[in-house]
Amino acid sequence: MSTIGIAHQAPRLSSGVVFGSAPRQTRLRITARGRRVLLTLAAVPLAIGIGFAGIAGGSAIASGEHSAAVDFQTVTVLPGDTLWSIAGKVAPQADRRDVVDAIGRLNNLQGADLMVGQKIAIPSRYTD
Repeated sequence: MSTIGIAHQAPRLSSGVVFGSAPRQTRLRITARGRRVLLTLAAVPLAIGIGFAGIAGGSAIASGEHSAAVDFQTVTVLPGDTLWSIAGKVAPQADRRDVVDAIGRLNNLQGADLMVGQKIAIPSRYTD
């Protein structure tokens, strides 16, 4: 008896590509002109943002409006002082809530935290 062996071989195209195999990956090549186009496309949003910031942000500086001068006196924070107690000392006749608010706005305070030795500006309308 004779044995016949069949070997399966995938057919090939004339270009050397075998059916059923993964296609060869090609490298993407970008020309100099393509690089310039990509760079331009990436720079356009940045340029628009800078232009918008220059137009919108610069108007307040160049408006020519003068801010009113604020007269104030300074108080040094002592141990145990709070904005509420300082407001009571400097303006006992005024509403403490208004004084605390004015002190906070003048000193650009975000909260009520004070540090010992810190200089706090008090509007002069409350110290007279």
